[in-house]
Amino acid sequence: MTAVQRRVETLLESGLLGQLIRFVIAGGITTGLYTLVYSPLAGLGITSEQVANICGYLVAMTSGYVLHSKWSFRGHGAEATKTSWRFFVVSLVSFGLNTVFVWILTDDAMLAGPWWWPLIPILFVTPLVTFALNRFWVFG
Repeated sequence: MTAVQRRVETLLESGLLGQLIRFVIAGGITTGLYTLVYSPLAGLGITSEQVANICGYLVAMTSGYVLHSKWSFRGHGAEATKTSWRFFVVSLVSFGLNTVFVWILTDDAMLAGPWWWPLIPILFVTPLVTFALNRFWVFG
């Protein structure tokens, strides 16, 4: 057996691989919903990038809690009374990250880039941080 096969088997036995796959799917849906809200608001100039970020965050937080608690991390052992407030804290961390990305990349006092620049770290950095926090602290 190769080292890769052994590692995959270990991940399967621990449940981490299944959780990661479910998290990627649910997170993809949640991030997609964020993008569907943020993009037209910011891209069409309906509102500022930060207000669009807040609107996207509210949709993503609500859908994310339902998807992750009911599916991504189901049966991971944490009680709903523990996960609710912890999920909200992690949600605020993700909101904070996204707000910083939007501010640094689009604000006139910073890089003054186009509205879509923050989507790059929002799609690739924020999900990694939230997966780790959800796995080990919220639903752990």
